Amino acid sequence: SGSVKAGKMPEGEKMRQCKQEGEQQQKEEKREGLIEFYSSYQELFQFFCSNTTIHGAIRLVCSKKNKMKTAFWSVLFFLTFGLMYWQFGILYREYFSYPVNLNLNLNSDRLTFPAVTLCTLNPYRYSAIRKQLDKLDQITQQTLLDLYDYNMSLPQRDWSSSSSQRRSSRSLIHHVQRHPLRRQKRDSLVNLPENSPSVDKNDWKIGFVLCNEDNDCFHQAYSSGVDAVREWYSFHYINILAQVPDAKALDESDFENFIYACRFNEATCDKANYTHFHHPLYGNCYTFNDNSSSVWTSSMPGINNGLSLVVRTEQNDFIPLLSTVTGARVMVHDQNEPAFMDDGGFNVRPGIETSISMRKEMTMRLGGSYSDCTEDGSDVPVQNLYSSRYTEQVCIRSCFQLNMVERCGCAYYFYPLPSGAEYCDYTKHKAWGYCYYKLLAEFKADVLGCFHKCRKPCKMTEYKLSAGYSRWPSAVSEDWVFYMLSQQNKYNITSKRNGVAKVNIFFKEWNYKTNGESPAFTVVTLLSQLGNQWSLWFGSSVLSVMELAELVLDFIAITFILGFRWFRSRQKLPPPVPALSSQDNAAFQDEAPALRAPHRFTVEAVVTTLPSYNSLDPRGPSRDGQEGHE
Repeated sequence: SGSVKAGKMPEGEKMRQCKQEGEQQQKEEKREGLIEFYSSYQELFQFFCSNTTIHGAIRLVCSKKNKMKTAFWSVLFFLTFGLMYWQFGILYREYFSYPVNLNLNLNSDRLTFPAVTLCTLNPYRYSAIRKQLDKLDQITQQTLLDLYDYNMSLPQRDWSSSSSQRRSSRSLIHHVQRHPLRRQKRDSLVNLPENSPSVDKNDWKIGFVLCNEDNDCFHQAYSSGVDAVREWYSFHYINILAQVPDAKALDESDFENFIYACRFNEATCDKANYTHFHHPLYGNCYTFNDNSSSVWTSSMPGINNGLSLVVRTEQNDFIPLLSTVTGARVMVHDQNEPAFMDDGGFNVRPGIETSISMRKEMTMRLGGSYSDCTEDGSDVPVQNLYSSRYTEQVCIRSCFQLNMVERCGCAYYFYPLPSGAEYCDYTKHKAWGYCYYKLLAEFKADVLGCFHKCRKPCKMTEYKLSAGYSRWPSAVSEDWVFYMLSQQNKYNITSKRNGVAKVNIFFKEWNYKTNGESPAFTVVTLLSQLGNQWSLWFGSSVLSVMELAELVLDFIAITFILGFRWFRSRQKLPPPVPALSSQDNAAFQDEAPALRAPHRFTVEAVVTTLPSYNSLDPRGPSRDGQEGHE
């Protein structure tokens, strides 16, 4: 009954096989797979702190038996991390502010001579509008007599006119009466009563009234009577100019009677070296060296290697109410740029030799994120009305003109005419003066936004000027100088001292300065600064950063694995057992005998009777007898 069947495995052999299988399983568990993760966050953190090259991390695990040290090093470690990333934030903020370095360079090369514009400084009495200007002078003479008891002397002229000219004169009188020149009280701006001649004139301002079609009037007042008369006369003068249908009728160049002598680099100038245009207030203007096909170059500095001009400054047949100075106006500017005489020009005194030395200076700005400059003005939301390249002043004036056409229905005479528009003229646009002065006030206050829309060009050339003055001609030489000039130009100069002036324009030195910009904080600089901060606070390298990135990836992977296991475990839970009803109970009882019927099966096993503790006692004879019985 207790015998072992043949072919069955002995107990010792079975134990050895189980031991080998266990060792084999342990070897397989110790073998590293291709991708393995830690079983818990604690194991991951302990491995990282024990093996990372970041300084101070190992203190978080090696002193775990001392809670005070662990807390101290934990606070110190994370505080250091916070300070480092605070420095990182400062570096990123500086990088994204896009700072620049200013680079100053001195260059030596042949210099392109700039364009020079010279104006007579007095508007000319053109033949196309001579009769109307004579009538305006008469009206102004009567106005000054009424306001200031001043009888302005006028030259003797032929006042006879045709019927069309008389109609034009009546129209001019009508419009002048609609915009009269009046005195106004300084505080209340109330018109002076006609029967109050004894009122102190110092308590009043003079100006003129402009009204719109709804009789809403605008009082354009001035504290100076000279400014008021000049502005009032200029307003009517512009209306007269705007009535001329063909602008070429005002193109009356008088070069020979204005420019007595012109030399550049000791060579005489000719008509191919200048262009002519008319300015409403500065009269005839001549621009030298504006031809892009043959631009002057200066290989040497000095007064003998520049432009030398002798100009006539004597007034003859001009309009004294528009210009109150004597001389000429000069402006130095770059080629393909309009001459804005109001902004960059300066006056030349008569009887004086003015020597102007120049220094060229180029500025090149960084565009894009570093500044709001524009390369060519194509990205500026303002149409360029000038036939020249983009400049900030070109954009500002174009912006004002476009707003003038939009708001007032006509264009200002001083600026280029937009397509499809016409110049303002009170015979066609009765309220344009009211609209213009209102718009001008908004323009100066930047309500129109022109100063924000118009950006600086990224590349621009400027000329720094310095002037010296001396008497010309001198007292001992003026007789023969004036005699030669009068013989050359066949003109009798009546006022010798105020009749001529000399202008010399030249480069002061051969060098010119270039102001350039370069990025002060590049990507390489940013990485270098970040590395310095990382080494300062943790004394580690780029590989330490990769270790930290590996820690983050492992943390994410473990979180995903644990979450996946939790989700699978929820899906494997057995469904809850439902409560049984009475019918289910009866059916269960019917099936109970069948369930209670035992299944028969045969179990074959090897049974080995272990010896008891009593069999271990040394009882030889009885033991031998037992074995013999077996």
